[in-house]
Amino acid sequence: MARGRARRSNDYGQFWPAFVDVLSTLLLVVTLLMSIFMIAQYFAAQEVSGKDSALKRLTRQISELTSMLSLEKGKSQTSQDELASLQASLASLKAENEKLTGTGLGADERAKAAEGQVAALSSDLESQKNISKEALSKVDLLNQQLLALRRQIAALSDALDVSQKKTIDSDKTIKDLGARLNTALAQQVQELKRYRSDFFGRLRALLKDRKDIRVVGDRFVFESEVLFPSGSATLTPEGTAAMDQIADAILELQKEIPSDIDWALQINGHTDARPISNPQFPSNWELSTARASSVVKYLVTRGVPPERLVAAGYGEFQPIDAGGSEDAFQKNRRIELKLTNR
Repeated sequence: MARGRARRSNDYGQFWPAFVDVLSTLLLVVTLLMSIFMIAQYFAAQEVSGKDSALKRLTRQISELTSMLSLEKGKSQTSQDELASLQASLASLKAENEKLTGTGLGADERAKAAEGQVAALSSDLESQKNISKEALSKVDLLNQQLLALRRQIAALSDALDVSQKKTIDSDKTIKDLGARLNTALAQQVQELKRYRSDFFGRLRALLKDRKDIRVVGDRFVFESEVLFPSGSATLTPEGTAAMDQIADAILELQKEIPSDIDWALQINGHTDARPISNPQFPSNWELSTARASSVVKYLVTRGVPPERLVAAGYGEFQPIDAGGSEDAFQKNRRIELKLTNR
């Protein structure tokens, strides 16, 4: 029995060192694995920390860009819509950055994408700055043009004021002259009425035995048959005798009328409504005008100044009697004498 125990003791003595070596080796392996795991955890933590720093840097850059965009927004009104879009993009980037910070997965790719978007935003910001500079230069040019325009308007306003003052003075002068002229004309009209009454009084005295001559208003009316043959513009001997008396009355009246009264004796020719058409007188216009001209020309031969005579033809368009009888036609065929002012 003692031999058996000694044998077992020798067996254990042979295996124990090997067992201890195995355990030591396992312990060393476990320790090494733990060290490697801790080192790996350390490097992973460092990598995550570096990514956090990059994200913070990007966030800070985004904040700076947001401030710059806010300033540019105040300078250029036209870029407000684009800045709002950029701010929305920045907000989405911030959300993605927060997601990257929470998860830590795919941080490198997203950080690169964020950097690309930041670069794009920086480029847009530079373009907005250029646009703002161009807008400011245009505003300066417009301000200069507006200043020049205001100066021109001021000069025109001054000129207009001077013109208005001159116009007011001219209006006063014109009103004064108009009042004086009206007064003078009224006086001349009154004087001419008096001389017309004298002239008509003399003609009435000279032609008192003529039943075919009458006064209508302010006109002496001669029936055409007294002065002209039918359809003719040549004065008859009886007509020239009547015109001699009128010429004498005019010459006597001319001596009495003051030189400052601009008077004239108007000779008006009229026909009846029956049309006339021949090579000499194509219509009643020509016949009535020719008869008035014949009277004027004869009075000139009798010494009446031609500048005091007026010839006018009215044709059949101003009848005394609108009837269609022979008596109405005879009244409408006439020569009228009217003393008037020019």
